[in-house]
Amino acid sequence: MIRSELLQELHKDNPDLRAEEIEQVVDIFFDEIAQRLAEGGRVELRGFGAFSTRKREARSGRNPRTGETVKVPAKRVPYFKAGKEIRERLNSG
Repeated sequence: MIRSELLQELHKDNPDLRAEEIEQVVDIFFDEIAQRLAEGGRVELRGFGAFSTRKREARSGRNPRTGETVKVPAKRVPYFKAGKEIRERLNSG
């Protein structure tokens, strides 16, 4: 599902809201998750899962085009852990 499909489904389920209002709610939702993760926090959505970040150490990598060794700096990457309810739903049949 892509963002536009999500907006369409939400509009179908909430015909009393204008498309612009639904888009604003979705933007706020995702912006808040991204902001919390950028601050080093965690976002837990009960029944769905938890978003957090993990630290990756600096390492040596290889440029696939030239084969040259390059240094890859340390960084934080997003991480998602599915909740119990969604895992059960995925494996129920």
